[in-house]
Amino acid sequence: TLDLTCRKAPCFVKFSEMEKMANIQAEINEVQPLLLSVTIVSTLQFYFIGKKCEILQDMNRHLEAVLKEKRALRKRLIKPRCQESLPIEATFHKYVVELLTEAVTFIEKLESHLQTLRSIPQIPNIMKNMDTALTKTEVLVMELEELAEQILKWRELQKEVYSD
Repeated sequence: TLDLTCRKAPCFVKFSEMEKMANIQAEINEVQPLLLSVTIVSTLQFYFIGKKCEILQDMNRHLEAVLKEKRALRKRLIKPRCQESLPIEATFHKYVVELLTEAVTFIEKLESHLQTLRSIPQIPNIMKNMDTALTKTEVLVMELEELAEQILKWRELQKEVYSD
């Protein structure tokens, strides 16, 4: 008889269903931010992959253009440049000769020019050393002038002593 009276009441059935729905809703609320973050990350990955793909496509187009021009580029590299230059009028030959001599002179002095360029970062230290040397020289000049005056005075005194 107890088993017969123990039938589930409809309110408790509803309560258990509501409890199950609340649990499912809680799980959905926990999973939803994770799903949103995964969606955002995958979207960003696709965006950056798209950008990288565009860059690679640009590089590919450039390399394809280079490959198409490969034969012409090889010919240009093998062929001396002087044969492609424009002829120079006779009136300008004198200037070209002068220019060539200047170019030869420049090339001869190129190493010294490069050493000069390499020394540019050291110029502040060199200037400091020169200022110090100049100051020392000025002090020595003043001392030398004083010494010269003393010698002249001593000489005058010696002349007076010998004349007496």
